[in-house]
Amino acid sequence: MIAVEYEDLILAFEFVSSSPPTDNSAYVSLDTGKIYWASSLNPIEDDAPDDLEESDRYIAVPHKNDLDLGQDLVFRFVAQEVPNDYERVRGFFRHKGAYARFKQLLESQGILEKWYTFENASMEMALREWCVQNDVQLHERNDKPAP
Repeated sequence: MIAVEYEDLILAFEFVSSSPPTDNSAYVSLDTGKIYWASSLNPIEDDAPDDLEESDRYIAVPHKNDLDLGQDLVFRFVAQEVPNDYERVRGFFRHKGAYARFKQLLESQGILEKWYTFENASMEMALREWCVQNDVQLHERNDKPAP
């Protein structure tokens, strides 16, 4: 089992998820726990191994859509918190600018912070589950991983 710093994994996950699923990527080395970053638009790391995408010694950090943290998460939140607006929100996601309209709706109802709390808790839970499934042990900076 390899140890990875939680903050580093979060940053890599946010980087991967900040663009369409194939634009940005990050890989965790199963030998060292180091995270390598790559982008189709701008290579980030010059020291990245050439076999990141082919070798079984690296695992790809998931995109938010891989963990059902994209639109699926929005619809789960809406169904739970504002079910009367479910169809309205579905309509938002048929056009560009959906997240902005969604957040404006939540702000107008005074529950935008509740959304952010829900989103962050869901992300953390999904990432921790991904780590368990991939034998990745998380630790906080300055903490030593448990044996």
